[in-house]
Amino acid sequence: MLFSGRGGQGARRLLLSLLFLAAWEAGSSQIHYSVPEEAKHGTFVGRIAQDLGLELAELVPRLFRMASKGGGDLLEVNLQNGILFVNSRIDREELCGRSLECSIHLEVIVERPLQVFHVEVEVKDINDNPPIFPRAVKTIRFHESRLLDSRFPLEGASDADIGVNALLSYKLSSSEFFFLDVQTNDELSQALSLVLRKSLDREETAEINLLLVATDGGKPELTGTVQLLIKVLDVNDNEPTFDQSVYKVQLLENIANGTLVIKLNSSDADEGSNSEIAYSFSGDVSPNIKTKFKIDPGSGEIRTQGQLDYEEMKSYEIQVIAYDHGNPSMSGHCKISVKLVDINDNTPEVSITSLSLPIREDAELGTVIALMKVSDLDSGVNGEVTCTLTHHVPFKLVSTFKNYYSLVLDGTLDRESVASYELVVSARDGGSPSLWATARVSVEVGDVNDNAPVFAQPEYTVFVKENNAPGCHIFTVSARDADAQENARVAYSLVERRVGERALSSYVSVHAESGQVFALQPLDREELELLQFRVSARDAGAPPLGSNVTLQVFVLDENDNAPALLPPPPPSQRVARWVGAGQVVAKVRAVDADSGYNAWLSYELQEEAAAPGGARSAFRVGLYTGEISTTRALDEADAARQRLLVLVKDHGEPALTATATVLLWLEDGGAAPKASSRLVVGPAAAAAEAALVDVHVYLVVAICAVSSLLVLTLLVYTALRCSAPRGEGACVPGPARLVCSSAVGSWSSSPRRRRWQRQQVCSGEGPPKADLMAFSPSLPQGPGSAEERQLSEAEQLGKVSLKFFSILNICYLLCLNDSVKIILIHSSAFILYRYPIVQCMPGNLHMPRSGPRKGKNTKKKKKKAFIFTCLCNH
Repeated sequence: MLFSGRGGQGARRLLLSLLFLAAWEAGSSQIHYSVPEEAKHGTFVGRIAQDLGLELAELVPRLFRMASKGGGDLLEVNLQNGILFVNSRIDREELCGRSLECSIHLEVIVERPLQVFHVEVEVKDINDNPPIFPRAVKTIRFHESRLLDSRFPLEGASDADIGVNALLSYKLSSSEFFFLDVQTNDELSQALSLVLRKSLDREETAEINLLLVATDGGKPELTGTVQLLIKVLDVNDNEPTFDQSVYKVQLLENIANGTLVIKLNSSDADEGSNSEIAYSFSGDVSPNIKTKFKIDPGSGEIRTQGQLDYEEMKSYEIQVIAYDHGNPSMSGHCKISVKLVDINDNTPEVSITSLSLPIREDAELGTVIALMKVSDLDSGVNGEVTCTLTHHVPFKLVSTFKNYYSLVLDGTLDRESVASYELVVSARDGGSPSLWATARVSVEVGDVNDNAPVFAQPEYTVFVKENNAPGCHIFTVSARDADAQENARVAYSLVERRVGERALSSYVSVHAESGQVFALQPLDREELELLQFRVSARDAGAPPLGSNVTLQVFVLDENDNAPALLPPPPPSQRVARWVGAGQVVAKVRAVDADSGYNAWLSYELQEEAAAPGGARSAFRVGLYTGEISTTRALDEADAARQRLLVLVKDHGEPALTATATVLLWLEDGGAAPKASSRLVVGPAAAAAEAALVDVHVYLVVAICAVSSLLVLTLLVYTALRCSAPRGEGACVPGPARLVCSSAVGSWSSSPRRRRWQRQQVCSGEGPPKADLMAFSPSLPQGPGSAEERQLSEAEQLGKVSLKFFSILNICYLLCLNDSVKIILIHSSAFILYRYPIVQCMPGNLHMPRSGPRKGKNTKKKKKKAFIFTCLCNH
């Protein structure tokens, strides 16, 4: 028969609803069944799977299992049909003794998800135990002098059953001398007495045999008998008597050994030896009582011996006999009812019944982690237990049934912050003082892939010399993943892209495990100055997570390109003999594909035409211009054929060279130009004579930092200017051209056009150097050169030298014009990149139209100013 813990079918439906809506909450109510004791094997108890709302098909997959507390294997479940049945013999008296309530508590546990149900099977008593007397034959001695209505107490029978099955009635066989008196005391126990109804005469009747029958209230009735052998004695007429027939005593359990329980006092109306009384336990007293108590025969004191435990036995009933020393001896009887009082002497117990570990760090709130139960053998408030959990943890205890708890998740988990929790469950009873116990639960947090690999910085700068060996290691990237195991195993790969016409993977490769970056082929700075790419780091989680890092590989220049001569001049050039000193007669042009110092060219004259008589050579070459000019006026003594060998050398280490051969033919023909054609009247004449042939610049730099403006001042330069006679081949004034050049191109400006023409990007990349020279290489004139030559002589060519001091982050612009000596500085230090790079960028070219300039030169005339913005980073 099925009973609901809340009663009725409505409660059952409510239970099923709660089980489906809260799958994590284990067994919030209890199911009751009942079964009679001594039921045969296989006896049907209940449809437990159906009553718990479980499908038959899911019993095995969900690991359906059942455990009982103290019930052993008395009950079992058929997993095929979900029926609870009797597995072995159930003896209620053996299971529960004389307790009024007897039940088997079952815990039913299923997983996926984890659930626990509580089932209580009540064992019904049947009348299977007959009343039993302490002994089959009892001998009673009665003196013939006993008065009518004298009583002799009898030990009643006991029935192991309970309830009506243990309700006994007694019947005495018929006798003219005795009858049976049955009295019910306040504890519903029965006191039997054999009462004398007729005086005894030993001479007539020495012995009387009676049969006492005890019948229980069960159906069918069971009976027990005891034979009473009554011997009639003579002489001693008075028996010892007690003040009370029943003494009641309360004792604390665990009382000290030898504590006085009670001191009995009886009296005897006789005199002499017939009034001397001795005490002893009745022969019907159980051995257990004799181990717990002892009696002093002379004083009647009853004391404890051994340990009294309320949880073992709650009360004792002790039969005591007081007998005199008469002959025959007479005795009196009494009963001591000892009740034990519970004290808080048992600590609670905490047991973990099921664990579901580890718990994933992304588990939902309310996930059941463990099931536990608490117990306390004490009773009343001493047995009431409350549970608490360690504070400040993302877990909580939820009470699911009396003394049953579920440990559930109550907050978010992060394995990277806390990988495991050591929880302490404390159980404390309600006694005074209270007792407590603890249980430790180690909860390991399972990792999920919730962290992507992280690089130490978003980008890296790498410097690699060109002409490296194929397959050389150039850098190592490393990413850290905060996850664990497979989720933290990082693999590296290139983020493929096109570099020009080729794939990135043809230049570099990345080792998947170590993150080492290799250059697959020699790099050529002249072909590729900057290789920028991304490396991806991806973990092995599911789904995988990843991140990228940018690598900027700068190819550093090496001096691997010799100077290259520009399109060669005619095999020979003719020069008039009347050409004066300082006149340019030819020019050697060369370029170097390298950059920086490796591309800075100088010119030397290896062989010169020797003048007759050991005179100095008639020709020289400009150190940096390559212009071949006369050192003196030519005369008839100079050979008509002059063969000059010019060595072009860069500034690399080691330096690379190229050689140019120039043939000059001296002629007598041609007329000298008129002097008036080259003269300029007034102040302009002085300017014309000051036309530049060569410029040597010597720098002295002073750096000052003024407050937060970082104003940098550049002082003092000296320009040596040399004049030359007017004549053919002289340097003709032309439009001022400002050029910022490097190995890859230049920026140029024409004041007349007032606009910049970009030839190529002006940039220099490579390792930091002391300085970087930028100069005007006298580029060939374009289509507009004829117009430009018509400008005023006052706008003669200013040769500009631009020098960068990369260590000091200073940009110097030195401009030397015909009659104006100015230094214009726009010095600003900006950090554009994290690698050494120099960028030269023109801007804001203007010519002030009015207003004097502050300084020594205060002449009111228009000055040409070239304003540059130079960005230098290191």
